[in-house]
Amino acid sequence: MALSDITDREAVLPAIDECEEMGRDPFLQKYGFGRATGYELEYAGKQYDSKAIVGAAHRFQHGEPLTSSEFSGGEATVRPVLEGLGFRVVH
Repeated sequence: MALSDITDREAVLPAIDECEEMGRDPFLQKYGFGRATGYELEYAGKQYDSKAIVGAAHRFQHGEPLTSSEFSGGEATVRPVLEGLGFRVVH
């Protein structure tokens, strides 16, 4: 399992929806992530913890989430994945 496995924009959208439905802190707790410290996914006028969204998106594409310890967040990792799928990432 790797960050590069996330190749489908349609895997990110249900992760965003799940975060919206659960609320930020319960979503982060479910997937074992902390709050974003540098980069956030901006979508539909709202901002989301980019690393947590990507970890959850892996579950929607491949059946199992990525954990926080399996990849690092930020400009060199999560940002290119999300931007490559057409999302905006803000610092």
